[in-house]
This record gives sequence, structure tokens and C-alpha cells, in this order.
Amino acid sequence: MTASDLRITGDTVEVVVWDCDPVLPVARAADAGRVGQHGLEIVMAVAQGFEAQREPVGKRITARIALMDDAGGAIAGRQPR
Repeated sequence: MTASDLRITGDTVEVVVWDCDPVLPVARAADAGRVGQHGLEIVMAVAQGFEAQREPVGKRITARIALMDDAGGAIAGRQPR
């Protein structure tokens, strides 16, 4: 079973995912030859905050991602035209 929640707070979006597996995720060393299992690496590359915590049943993962790159209003991940 998996559950998720998405919240926008100020200039960040918070993504919270819960599942019943108690094993916490571990970032793996970069390996260009590895096929798949790059999800946590991608999240860590774009997130300003990341937490993994055990719950009474399973775990809860929280990632905070900025909606803006800078105070000038540039949208994260996009180049101004």
C-alpha cells in the first residue's frame, strides 16, 4: 500500500510519500552503466530538502522542491526566453 500528499507552501512544493515497507531508501553511488534505480538520485539532485523516517508501520519520505530558481522569478528548471 502506498499513499502520497502534495502541498505548496510559499515558494516550495512538498511531496510526501508513505508505504508499508520499513526499509529506508539509500542513495547509491553514481554508475552510468546501471540500468534503472536512479529515482532517489534524481530526487536528491532537484530537492532542497529530503527526509526519510520510519513510521510505526512502514516509512514516510518527504522531498521539498523550490518552485522558483531565484528572487527574479525564473521558474525552476526552465530557461528564460
